[in-house]
Amino acid sequence: MGREIERKFLVVSDTWRPQVSRSIPMRQGYLCGDAHSSVRVRIAGDEAHLNIKSATLGIERLEFEYPIPLDDARHMLDALARGALIEKTRHHVRHGDHLWEIDVFEGDNAGLVVAEIELEHEDEPFARPDWLGDEVSHDPRYYNNCLARHPFRDW
Repeated sequence: MGREIERKFLVVSDTWRPQVSRSIPMRQGYLCGDAHSSVRVRIAGDEAHLNIKSATLGIERLEFEYPIPLDDARHMLDALARGALIEKTRHHVRHGDHLWEIDVFEGDNAGLVVAEIELEHEDEPFARPDWLGDEVSHDPRYYNNCLARHPFRDW
């Protein structure tokens, strides 16, 4: 069974930028979602995936992801996505023993920058970089499926 343990934080400065090892443009949309789960299509670079994730609030959720043909993903985003599409660039930054994913949002969510870290268990310690701000793991406004329905520009 797929399980994700992820913590999410606001980013308070650009001092992470010199440590970027990889950047990937992303475009994603939600086909359906409710209080129980969401179904997402994501194009990341030249790859596409279908993702099903539980809508549980917090840092641990069920998650299943499957590769799909890129042309199918484009068609699903254009024809089936509900709400605004999420556009962002994901930057990979290693700090301490962990890989951080820093999402710089564009379009309707421009101005929002969020860092995520995936952990093996909920209480796993990690080195906290100086560019890390408040934790927003328990704030549903920062979940991508919420940003598709209520973009950052409207807050």
